[in-house]
Amino acid sequence: MTDELHSDMVALVGSRICHDLISPLGAIGNGLELLQMMGTGNSPEMALVSDSVETAAIRVKLFRLAFGAATRGQLVGAEEVRAHAARIGQGRIVSQWEVSGNVDRMTAKLGLLLLLCAETLMPFGGEVRIDGDAEHLLLTASASRLRDSTDLLDQLTDAAAPLPQAAEVHFPLARIAAADLGRTISVSRTEAGLRIAA
Repeated sequence: MTDELHSDMVALVGSRICHDLISPLGAIGNGLELLQMMGTGNSPEMALVSDSVETAAIRVKLFRLAFGAATRGQLVGAEEVRAHAARIGQGRIVSQWEVSGNVDRMTAKLGLLLLLCAETLMPFGGEVRIDGDAEHLLLTASASRLRDSTDLLDQLTDAAAPLPQAAEVHFPLARIAAADLGRTISVSRTEAGLRIAA
């Protein structure tokens, strides 16, 4: 199996998993709404379940865009990508998508994968921002402390780097997404954190 075909298969698996999960999550959410309308769903326990279902549904939609199949020519609205980006970091990280205009789905995929990489590198929080346009992305991450990350950063630039753990798979996938767009990723450290260009 060629690398390109392997990459496509991985993306299709991601799309399939997200597609199959979003429907039952929606059904659970609808059931919770019905319980609330009947007056039996207003306990703190039900609120916890409701919040968890909402968070899971949002995360699955993000994963569908970041890990799912993408083809050239499919446009994604700037507001949709901005909303997904803002939720990355779950309150620990201030995350901003400042790329001008609507973008190709492949570009959105690359940008969101890079934001997920920044989330992994910033376990104690911070700020991350992506600027650019349909042709170039620049991620700037600022944090008081970054994770020791040499091996992970190698994943962004070196196809020969050993595979990471499952929780860090977005690093080589970002490199592959960049290659699919005919780009390479460059990483530089700054006094405040990191700059990643693609």
